Amino acid sequence: MKLFFHIGRYFMLMFRVFKRPQNYRVYLRQIIFEIDSIGITSLPIVAIISVFMGGIITIQAAYAVDSPLVPLYTVGFTTRESMILEFSSTILCLILAGKVGSNIASEIGAMRISEQIDALEIMGINSASYLIFPKIAGAIIIFPCLVILSMFLGLVGGFIMGVSSGACTAYEYVFGIQAFFMPWKVGFSIAKCITFAFLITSVSSYYGYYTSGGALEVGRSSTNAVVYSSILILLFSLIYTNLFIGH
Repeated sequence: MKLFFHIGRYFMLMFRVFKRPQNYRVYLRQIIFEIDSIGITSLPIVAIISVFMGGIITIQAAYAVDSPLVPLYTVGFTTRESMILEFSSTILCLILAGKVGSNIASEIGAMRISEQIDALEIMGINSASYLIFPKIAGAIIIFPCLVILSMFLGLVGGFIMGVSSGACTAYEYVFGIQAFFMPWKVGFSIAKCITFAFLITSVSSYYGYYTSGGALEVGRSSTNAVVYSSILILLFSLIYTNLFIGH
């Protein structure tokens, strides 16, 4: 029953979040701020992880291809498919759930226990929409940019580490990342990351918004936000894969 309680309260909160804004200019300013807070500050970790993961996938794929019957361009092909279909959308969003989700939950939770949210309500402001909508909109705008950047840097990292380690030649790698390329897979990955962006921000905001108690509860809300966001990301990744690739 507790699960249904949380699901019902979550959808009621989302109904308040997506009510018509009172001041579009204020919301636009907040969305730009959240794009910087959520996305731009995540660029270093996205870049570092993507480059190294691209290199690791390339080297592992190269040493897994021992048979002379398997063409060497399979290395680049494997790196491209792994980065586009899974790492740059799902795994990267799991990492961002830890960084972005915990930050959102702790920020809103601190506002709740310090009664700042109550003050907004007293002033007649829709606190749910004012605090949560810009975060959701900002994440939906910036996450696809981070995912595309991750794909590019992962392929670059695979090229650099694969060629420098002797795992493959530059020609074989470049030919592999071009072979049998289907553009819809990039769109599939972006569609997944938009869904994940909504889940991370909305679920984290939910736990932060309904925080009660003190500083200990803020930490608990932050933990719950990361845990449940990660579970939902994996669940929806499985659903997307079955719908678009499994058939």
